[in-house]
Amino acid sequence: MGSENAYALSKESANLKYSDIIPINAEGYPATKEFLSKVVDILLDYVKTQNDRNSKVLEFHHPADLMRILDLEIPDNGLTLQQLLIDCSTTLKYQVKTGHPHFFNQLSCGLDVVSMAGEWLTATANTNMFTYEIAPVFILMEHVVLQKMRELIGWNTGDSILAPGGSISNLYAFLAARHKMFPQYKERGLAAVGGQLVMFTSDQCHYSVKSCASVCGLGTDNCVMVPSDERGRIIPSKLEELILERKARGHIPFFVNATAGTTVIGAFDPIAQIADICEKYKLWLHIDGLLISCNQMSAEYLFMTDKLYDVRYDTGDKVIQCGRHNDIFKLWLQWRAKGTEGFEKLMDRLMELSEYMVKRIKQMSDRFYLILEPELVNVCFWYLPTRVRNMPHGPERERILGEVR
Repeated sequence: MGSENAYALSKESANLKYSDIIPINAEGYPATKEFLSKVVDILLDYVKTQNDRNSKVLEFHHPADLMRILDLEIPDNGLTLQQLLIDCSTTLKYQVKTGHPHFFNQLSCGLDVVSMAGEWLTATANTNMFTYEIAPVFILMEHVVLQKMRELIGWNTGDSILAPGGSISNLYAFLAARHKMFPQYKERGLAAVGGQLVMFTSDQCHYSVKSCASVCGLGTDNCVMVPSDERGRIIPSKLEELILERKARGHIPFFVNATAGTTVIGAFDPIAQIADICEKYKLWLHIDGLLISCNQMSAEYLFMTDKLYDVRYDTGDKVIQCGRHNDIFKLWLQWRAKGTEGFEKLMDRLMELSEYMVKRIKQMSDRFYLILEPELVNVCFWYLPTRVRNMPHGPERERILGEVR
């Protein structure tokens, strides 16, 4: 990383704040460009440093010590753009260099520069994958990519979605299986089943499979761990024995998870034999083919309590998906930029604009109809076409307005 002086803004920009750049200040593009250019310099220097074999993978400090080194406080008043650049540089200084040639964590594969550029573009576009209306290019892009992925595994038809990780993918699979096997479960819940559902998986499986049983109401006691052989593969005969054992107890076996490549051993369950068993007993077969996550064995490592630092700071066991995209830095940096008072002023301004909009709608009541008085900033109203302006407001008028496009 370069020195902080290398990221110094010009004298004209050094003391500027968030309110001095776009979109708050329509005339603030020059300062915005200078600020973002310095951010890019910081990022490029980091890319260069983490690919230097002579640099450290991590400048390690225990949580309490690092808390003293860093200035993470949230101010009441926003900080300068220069301080935000210092924050960015300092953040990367103490971050694990996951793209370093000597970084060998099991869940990371280094930095792909083109993918990084894609992440920059994604953040700049700042949209969500809700509908074609809001993200037309990305929606079409996902459609094409997923279609290609289905073709690679031999599926010319079907549907798919890009999930945020292996854990959520397994959860989606479980829910899809339950809905297919018991279509009325969505409305009737357990009453649609008429008994205790049971799922089966290898004792070498991804730990999130067992988590599905907990999250979806089966209970972990009803996620049956099937023994594996010396190569880490599920033993089909043991699977069949356990299915029959549970059926004899009046339970309803319905789901089998097979793993195509466990993380630690790299084992592939005998899927063809498992499929025969599932067909015989009319069970759903799910194949967990994600090698990027941790299995049950490595999950113990992730969440073990005898690490070399205070594990209270670990968060992986607090959420369903384990690994999460880093969203906190954006919020933290924005809060540092605006300050608590800045957010208060922003909210006050939004409320003022809402009140102004309501006032203007009421002043133009011949053309607009206010549906209700807003409690926050959501202003709901109808534009009144000429043909309904003289109609009394009632069901017929609402019907016509509901058809207006």
